[in-house]
Amino acid sequence: MLTALRWGPGTRLDIREACGLLVVQATPGGVFVVTKQGHLRLPASVRHCCGLVPGDRVLLVADPGQEVLVVHPPASLDELLVARHAELVGGDRP
Repeated sequence: MLTALRWGPGTRLDIREACGLLVVQATPGGVFVVTKQGHLRLPASVRHCCGLVPGDRVLLVADPGQEVLVVHPPASLDELLVARHAELVGGDRP
């Protein structure tokens, strides 16, 4: 994902929470940095704001055209799937 976004080691990033998701964008004044190994680490303060705990799997969605990475935590995926399944079977959301 980071390669597709052209974010190499040392790239400064801004990470913010929006509607239960994490939105990551490169910015010269960013507080967060791509590691020397080319990894994106999510600090505890960032993980806590969207309910991520160690071991959680996330869905990463990169949009190179917009130069943005969106991190979907499990709770947001549950919400999307419940709504979609309700549409398919014609029922109401629980």
